[in-house]
Amino acid sequence: MFHLKRNIPAWERAIRLCLGVIAALGAFYYLPPGVLRALGVATAGMLGATAVVGFCPACAMLGRRAVGPLK
Repeated sequence: MFHLKRNIPAWERAIRLCLGVIAALGAFYYLPPGVLRALGVATAGMLGATAVVGFCPACAMLGRRAVGPLK
């Protein structure tokens, strides 16, 4: 089974989720229907998905380590 190690701390996950909600509302209310709105909704979806899952592929490619308990 595909397993992702979390690489986003809890505080950053909360911020990403809030920004995702704000981006989605902004896209629906302030952007005209079409490609621009679709990009705004996609951005909001990615922020929300990475917040819920706790894994960011871009952060992993840049070398961010997995989040684990303090030792």
